[in-house]
Formats: sequence, C-alpha cells, structure tokens
Amino acid sequence: MTKTERTYLDWNATAPLSAAAREAVLAALDTVGNPSSVHGEGRALRMLVEAARRDVAALVHAAPAHVIFTSGATEAANLVLTPDYRMGRTPLAIGHLYHSEIEHPAIREGGRFSRDKLTSIPVTPAGLVDLAALETLLEGHDKAKGLPMVAVMLVNNETGIVQPVKLAAEIVHRHGGLLVVDAVQAVGRIPVDIEALDADFLILSSHKLGGPKGAGALVSRGEVLMPVPLIRGGGQEKGHRSGTENPAALAGFAAAARAAIADFADRNARIAGLRDALEAGMRMATNDVIIHGADIERVANTSFFSLPGLKSETGQIAFDLEGIALSAGSACSSGKVGQSHVLTAMGFDAALGALRVSLGSGSTQADVDRFLAAFSRVVSRRRAA
Repeated sequence: MTKTERTYLDWNATAPLSAAAREAVLAALDTVGNPSSVHGEGRALRMLVEAARRDVAALVHAAPAHVIFTSGATEAANLVLTPDYRMGRTPLAIGHLYHSEIEHPAIREGGRFSRDKLTSIPVTPAGLVDLAALETLLEGHDKAKGLPMVAVMLVNNETGIVQPVKLAAEIVHRHGGLLVVDAVQAVGRIPVDIEALDADFLILSSHKLGGPKGAGALVSRGEVLMPVPLIRGGGQEKGHRSGTENPAALAGFAAAARAAIADFADRNARIAGLRDALEAGMRMATNDVIIHGADIERVANTSFFSLPGLKSETGQIAFDLEGIALSAGSACSSGKVGQSHVLTAMGFDAALGALRVSLGSGSTQADVDRFLAAFSRVVSRRRAA
C-alpha cells in the first residue's frame, strides 16, 4: 500500500525547525561550559547567550537588556501575569487582570492572579477586541486595590486577525495600567516594534519562528518595572528567571529571529499569494464556506474557515486521512478538539466547527493544490452524507 504523501499546513502550531536553527543548535551543543562560569569556556557560552539576546531584541526593536529568556511563551505569560511587581526595590500591586476573550489559554488562565481577579474583555463580531468595553471596564477599576493590567494579543492564533493594540495601549495607559501583548503569532508576519505599539511587555516563542521548542522570551520596555520572579534560585537573567540558560535552544531561537527579519516583505508577499489562492479555491469548490476575518486585517499566512455541518474534529480527521496536517485552533489542549473559544467570543453558534490552515516559509503552490484537492473530496463527502 502506498504511503499517503503528507502536506504540513499547521505552521501556527509550530514551524518546522529551520536549517539555520538546526546548525546553530548543534554548534552550541558542541560548546562546553556553563554560561554562569567565569572561566574561558563559561565566557564563550555567555557570549553566545548575549548574542542571542541581541538578535531576539532586534526582532521587536527592543533593548537587549530588556529581554528575559524563558522556557517558552507559557512560562513568559506566567512570569508577567502576576499581581506582584517591583518598581526598582519598591513593591507595586496590580489589582486586576483584564484579558480579551480570544486570548491564548496561557493568558486566559490568568498566570498568578486568582480567579476573582480576572475579567474578560469582549470582542466584536468581526473578531476585534471591543475597545469601548475596555474603556468601560477600566473606568470602573478600583485603583485603591492596585493598578489594572490588560492583556491583548497582537495577532489571534486562530483567525490571524491583527488586533488594535496601539489603540488599546492608549486606553490602558490613560487609566494608569500596564499592557501585556502576546506577540507569538505576530513576529515574522507583521512588523513588531515594542515602542511603536506602546506595549509594556511582549511575549515571544522560538518554535513559532522555526527555532527549537523550549525557548521563549518576555520583553519589557524598561528594567525598572518588573514582575516578581516566578522561578527563584541562582539569580540568572539578572534575577528575573533563575536556572542555567539553555544556550543551544537560545542559539536556535536567535537564528530563527534573524531569519524572520531577513527578506520579510518578499516572503510574506509570497505567502499571502498562496493563502489567497487557497481561499479562492475553497470558494470555487463550495459557496457556503465561511472564511473568518476575510474582511479584516489579517496576517498573510492564516486561513480559519468553517463548513456548515462539518464538526471541527470530523474535519481535522478527514484532512489528516487525506495527508493534510491542519488544526482546529490552538495546539495547546493535549489533542483535544472542541468548540473554538474564539468563534464563541465572536458570537457564532457553538455547533459551528472551524479549521485552521497556516502557511510558512517552506509552503509551496503544490501544498495549496494538494489541500484544495483534499478539500473538494471532503466537501463531496459532506454533501453525500
């Protein structure tokens, strides 16, 4: 029996490890030492870590000193989402966390905030955070209990819709709050500048860029206002995140960051062309496909679609059997496939399933063609059912 040819269209879940990242990881693994040691071997590893810090900082136009390396975006979220901060050496209380309803679960879980200190911000039917609702929530915030913190992602991981973060920042800072931005799905796909966004903190992930899993970063606008550490110990990362750094993973993260900046415009224009061709092909195959966010600014690589009557789990299995790897949303629930919380927040019926195709630098027209052939077969079987 001939093995089904596989087509990978789930780059938002994780990007394949790039050749440059692989080479950087292997080279770092062959470098002996601990980056905290003062001898020559240790200093060589320290130089590698600090070079990685500069490359990751450049990805979001931040100062290298403002990059805290973590084991991934989830750890970065748990580090920054806390009621306990310090302004220099002075304790500073954060009284409440407000997060958009379409955030990644790592944000919606609230980090180190208790459940009674969490409030969700609704989104519009178009999938954009409701700025009027945010204004109302912050007007009612009790500052006597601490400052407000707001979390709004820059690009939604399911729809690919770009959120109005700059406008949210104006509201948040007018009310004396802090803005945390999950930029995991944004870097490499749209320009990201922490100063231009007016964000207080950005969350990044290595493996979404083609770097290794197990590396991420929390990037701040400054060094004075910082969260109380989540992991304590030897005081690495200037005391913000203890534990020996992983130079190999960070070297791969840096290589991926450099690649994300290189040929940015041409790469994304090519990917946008593939995504547009894919969506045009779906519309030709059936007139009832719903492409979520098609009329809103999106990143170039993402298409989130529904076929009425097709459940997410059924659709994902059907495409997998066709040799197509796609997803039903966040790859964060240990293989569970359920109703998209993003679609629910946008006001869609809970029975409506959705599937996400996400492309990347290695995607080709042949990938799109194979997907569309499979899509036509899935549509035909749905009609026959």
